[in-house]
Amino acid sequence: MFDLKKQKPRQHPHEQPDEQARKTIEEALEIEKRIAETEKHIEERERALKEESQRTQRLQKELEEQREKLLKKLEAVSKMSQDELKRELLSLWEDKMQSEIAKRIRQSEEEIQAKTQEKAKEILLDAMRHGATDYVAEYTLTTVTLPSEDFKGRIIGKDGRNIRAFELATGIDVDLEEEGVIKLSSFDAVKREIARVSLEQLIKDGRIQPQRIEEVVVKTKKEIERSIFQAGEELAHRVGVYNLPNEILTALGKFKYRYSYGQNMIIHTLEETKIGVALAHELKCDVDVVRLGCLFHDIGKVITDKEGSHVELGVEFLKKHGFPQKVIGCVASHHEDIPFPSVEAVIVYIADAVSGGRPGARHEDFDQYLKRIKTIEDVAKTKQGVREAYALQAGRELRVIVKPEEITDDEATVLAQKIKEELEQKFDVFPGQIKVTIIREFRAEETTQI
Repeated sequence: MFDLKKQKPRQHPHEQPDEQARKTIEEALEIEKRIAETEKHIEERERALKEESQRTQRLQKELEEQREKLLKKLEAVSKMSQDELKRELLSLWEDKMQSEIAKRIRQSEEEIQAKTQEKAKEILLDAMRHGATDYVAEYTLTTVTLPSEDFKGRIIGKDGRNIRAFELATGIDVDLEEEGVIKLSSFDAVKREIARVSLEQLIKDGRIQPQRIEEVVVKTKKEIERSIFQAGEELAHRVGVYNLPNEILTALGKFKYRYSYGQNMIIHTLEETKIGVALAHELKCDVDVVRLGCLFHDIGKVITDKEGSHVELGVEFLKKHGFPQKVIGCVASHHEDIPFPSVEAVIVYIADAVSGGRPGARHEDFDQYLKRIKTIEDVAKTKQGVREAYALQAGRELRVIVKPEEITDDEATVLAQKIKEELEQKFDVFPGQIKVTIIREFRAEETTQI
């Protein structure tokens, strides 16, 4: 029998979908409500930001007005212009920042030294080791020793005809005043060498007469020219340069009889080229450009038939023979006459400084040496608070003793920096570096009365 109590009531077929639609509508309304609230919040934020921006602009305008008023008041009170006030303020701030400046300088120097000192030593030591040469300098003799005083009469000849023929053939001046020797004088080292060799040959031969003098001088010239060419060829080959024209080899060979501050130019060129090539290898630069730049950097010193500095003459010589512009740039800038055009040019400059600046490499005129030392010391002595200044090691170190009651430790560091910068402006070219040392010492002393 069918049980009515257990039978479930029947649902309307559309009742479930209506419920879902109602829920969907409620969710959509809720979302719209949240969107409206968000839009309202955004509008409020935009309005607040706009008000804040306007307020900021008003404040900036007020501050600018206040600034202008203050500047006018300061100008009226101090009777100084704005530029003068700026300089005064900057001066005050510089005094206040002395400690911070000194601290930063020390930190920078320590950091640079820590990172570069060891590597720099390694590279330079290796380059200088490659620069060692075994060429013996043959200093040009300008004095010829006579076997006896009797030879002077024979060299002078009747009415002075022999000595006139000798000076005319060689192009040099002869000095017979000193006993036992004859001095040969000429700015041209090659002519002086020809005269020396010729005179020694004439003394040895014993036949001293105008015709014989001319024969010996002509023969000696050919021998010296051959010697010069061989010296130039040997120099070029020793630094790894081949197939150069004869005119260039002859110019290089004249280095054998040319000296710069007492340093033979063949020795200097060999040293510099080897050092430069080693540095170029280390720094991964164009080795051939550095090689040629070092070889020809002083070529202008042996060009005596034209006017101009040896840098200008060297550049003209290289242009004439069609050398690359990078090589010409190395020669043009090796005394910093122009800014360095390339890394290779910097290497040539450094190699030249290392060879010429090493201890014992060169000597110079004593008056010029004293002038340079005085200039270095005067740079320090003109500074306030300096008690004494001494240039040491041929001017490569400057020690400055300051008054401790006037200069603080921080100010001493800044003073060293200022002296360094002024020295760099004073000396466009200097063989090496100048180390500036500031010494500040305070002592308290008492003596017993016992």
